[in-house]
Amino acid sequence: MWIIYSLLTALSLATSDALTKRALSTRDEYFVAWARLVFALPVLVISMVFIEIPLLDRTFWLATICALPLEITAIILYTRALKISPLSLTMPFLAFTPLFLIGISYIILGEKVSVRGSAGILLVAAGSYVLHIHTISRHFLEPIKAVFREKGSVLMIIVSFIFSLTSSLGKVAIEHSSPVFFGSFYFIIVTVLFTPIAMRKSREGITVTKKDVIPLASIGITYSMMILFHMIAMSMVNVAYMISIKRTSLLFSILYGYFLFREERISERAIGGVIMFAGFLLIVLST
Repeated sequence: MWIIYSLLTALSLATSDALTKRALSTRDEYFVAWARLVFALPVLVISMVFIEIPLLDRTFWLATICALPLEITAIILYTRALKISPLSLTMPFLAFTPLFLIGISYIILGEKVSVRGSAGILLVAAGSYVLHIHTISRHFLEPIKAVFREKGSVLMIIVSFIFSLTSSLGKVAIEHSSPVFFGSFYFIIVTVLFTPIAMRKSREGITVTKKDVIPLASIGITYSMMILFHMIAMSMVNVAYMISIKRTSLLFSILYGYFLFREERISERAIGGVIMFAGFLLIVLST
């Protein structure tokens, strides 16, 4: 069952991202990011009714408070990346998250990378190179340069780094509460805090028209389902295994990029995505 829930998490996330990208063609990133959270609220609030609220200690609150500004920053950058770049050139870079986690654990704890983890890092790097392999005819370093010329890719690399921090803080908060409670409670608070930011930054304001309701509701529902599936799966199995399956979302996103947005050079991006996903698996499963 944990595999099914993890795959549903991945599919829900990729679907929400694809629907978000479509909405971003007509609205700015602050409004769409806010709407994605707001329209996810009904499912999250209802779920809170059926959740036993655990005793929340100081460690829970400290981890949550530290994670919140990072999460909001990641949401803004994530949505901006979806707006300005193809799905197939942004979502694969979420595979960098465990790479950054390895670096953080080495700096803070002195933990060294295993042979399997080292192989995973090389595969993630190789996959990101393959994403722009068509530019190799100019120079063998051109695919690397192309990554940094794609602004959405750069933003998603930054998001991956932030996620490496928030996932660590989230794990602490979950250990001092419960997976499903934290998932619902955390994103309700994120929505409350993000609302004034969206009101201030959105160029068009955060007014929802009739024609917005269905597309935005579909984004919010798929996003809220992702959160709930994520937390249920986490409660059933080792976190590393669950995250490994969840990151198949980058492969689903590449497919959405082709079928919904007709993105170009999908073959090389799919190969690069598969290589990056394989590297991700090796890194995560070596920890």
